[in-house]
Amino acid sequence: MGLRDYLLVAQRHWWLVVGSILLALGGAQVVNMRTTPVYAAHVTFFFSTPSDVAADLYPGSMFSTSRMATYAELLDSDEIVVPLARSLGTGLTTTELREQISAEAVADTVMLEVTVEDRSPDRAVMLTSKLAAQFKSTVESLERSADTDGPAVRVEIVNGPYLDDDLVAPQPLNTFALALMAGLILGAGSAVLREVSDATVRNAESLQTLTTAPVLARVPSDGRAPSRPGPFVSDHNSARTEALRQVRTLLQSAAAGTSLKTLAVTSAVPGEGRSATTCSLALLFAETGQRVLVVDAELRRPRLAKFLGRDDSAGLSSVLNGSVTVDQALQPWGAGLWLLAGGHPPPNPSELLSSPRMTEVVDEVRRRFDVVIFDCPPLLPVTDGEVVAARADGTLLVVRFSKTTGAQVTAAVRALHGVNATLLGCVLNMVPRKATDAFPHFDEYVAPPPSDKRKPRWWSRTMLIPELIGVRLVSPDPPTGTIFAG
Repeated sequence: MGLRDYLLVAQRHWWLVVGSILLALGGAQVVNMRTTPVYAAHVTFFFSTPSDVAADLYPGSMFSTSRMATYAELLDSDEIVVPLARSLGTGLTTTELREQISAEAVADTVMLEVTVEDRSPDRAVMLTSKLAAQFKSTVESLERSADTDGPAVRVEIVNGPYLDDDLVAPQPLNTFALALMAGLILGAGSAVLREVSDATVRNAESLQTLTTAPVLARVPSDGRAPSRPGPFVSDHNSARTEALRQVRTLLQSAAAGTSLKTLAVTSAVPGEGRSATTCSLALLFAETGQRVLVVDAELRRPRLAKFLGRDDSAGLSSVLNGSVTVDQALQPWGAGLWLLAGGHPPPNPSELLSSPRMTEVVDEVRRRFDVVIFDCPPLLPVTDGEVVAARADGTLLVVRFSKTTGAQVTAAVRALHGVNATLLGCVLNMVPRKATDAFPHFDEYVAPPPSDKRKPRWWSRTMLIPELIGVRLVSPDPPTGTIFAG
């Protein structure tokens, strides 16, 4: 995967990245609120060796520098911590005192900076003051010279004790920064993992590879389509309708070389927009002036009558069991479009669809109509769709974007090949408008050109000529048939 692929993954799963960041920031806020404030007090010591001769100053400073690490270790030793814990009366143990004391030698100097941390700012300053006095007396006692009465090393306090302005903990900015980085890493990793583990069909290239059949169109979703019962038809100038016109055009091209009068529209599983696609294609074929019949071959769950607002009491099931004739079951819908509804669900739909009577019905409607479109059941749950597809001249497979898996598509194609059905192509349905597979550049092309309402400039020809000739231009309507020559 390249950088562009990762950006596309982040765009598709932006909610996962944003959710991870918000979750991490929320956790950081909880940590900041529940963390007990810790304050720090500082004091700085300067070490020197008594000398009466200027030549002895450099060896003395080298002596003190080499012992900085020793003095730092001395700070939390029993020599200092035990007497300090006894004299404080704060209830702190020697172990707790050792954890609160830290020291760091200032580079290239003979100074040592000591830090004492505590939950109380006043106690932190008090501990630092007591520690400074105890450390000074201890070092001078240990470093006493045998030749003189005074100490060999002198300890002076050159800075402090003082309380640091910033808290040691919590540090909200640092905590939020770490949480932001952790949220980004977690969100990006989750998005990539979800993308890799996603087995659904998300682009036309993978769909064509799975089916070895052309993808006739990538039909975008239309939020303006009605959700209530009725004709599921988008606006005539919508991207969804234009994509379905592309399907109609390609099917007509396929019919130019072969006899293609009956078309079966099916899908692998329910909920892929098969019935809505069937209705829309039937209406688009009728717009070209052909006599179109749409047949609801979904006898278990017929829906086309509800979609088109027609009666479902008599339909294909009634024709197949001999209750009514085809003429009695046909219902007109608009100019050039008829509906053969599903009728009451029978107890044996597969047997009815595979009966000789079904063959007779297919032959009859083939003779009477220019185009016959069957809304078939999904292929994987039941075998009804395979039976109808085997009787049609061609089959159109509807696949829903980001829902149908590759395994389901492969199983559906295998089922069609098993009955020698002709798979004309596939439709990638319900593609998000912002996805890379949405119907490209439609909105840009159909958008009205921007009107130029800018005021003419003084140097333009429109403004300049009247001023030059000193007359007012009048543009009357030219008489009919008049042609103005240049």
